[in-house]
Amino acid sequence: MFAKFFSYFIPINVHKKNSAISNTLEVTWNNGELVLDSKNTNYSYGSLQRILRKGLKYIGFERIKKFEDILILGVAGGSVIKTIVDEIKFKGKITGIEIDAQVVEIANKYFKLNEIKNLELVVDDAFEFVLKTKEKYDLIVIDIFQDTKMPNFLFEDYFINHVNSLLKINGFILFNTMVIYEKDRIRNVDYKKKFGGNYSLRMYPKVENHNELFTIKKLK
Repeated sequence: MFAKFFSYFIPINVHKKNSAISNTLEVTWNNGELVLDSKNTNYSYGSLQRILRKGLKYIGFERIKKFEDILILGVAGGSVIKTIVDEIKFKGKITGIEIDAQVVEIANKYFKLNEIKNLELVVDDAFEFVLKTKEKYDLIVIDIFQDTKMPNFLFEDYFINHVNSLLKINGFILFNTMVIYEKDRIRNVDYKKKFGGNYSLRMYPKVENHNELFTIKKLK
């Protein structure tokens, strides 16, 4: 494929579309791989896949492989799902929640998420889904951005408590955050304080410069 070859020298754009929710969406060949970007940041694959792969490694690939149910809040192009399926060889059920139907169309067309047999993709607001689902999960990945901004609800007690209630005992939350300004750092410090003795929380700063990862294990 010529676009893939030439992308080692210069990025080759293959799709660009405006979305009411995500604004600009671009699919580009970059260094031999397809990536999904918004106007100002990487949405899937590229640096984001490296970030979330590190988070999954912190939890442990062998541990994740034994899980039964995984929930992904914020699918985008599905890079974390590809890591879970292709690298970890996870065979259980994956439920992916993505608010932007146009993002799901791109994910299916360019990244073939619709070919993953153990994945159910749901077009829904993550906040609304968390409030209404009755399922329990071994791993919940939270990776929700609007370009470089994170919705405030992710850091509010109401949402946090509902997410925690969906987690099985000894289950994990992997939360990807972006820290650009001092207020973001303070926000994350406050978030860390919201988890007491029933949880084991670890924070991994400076992942790919501007990202900070949390892994949170539910102990009881």
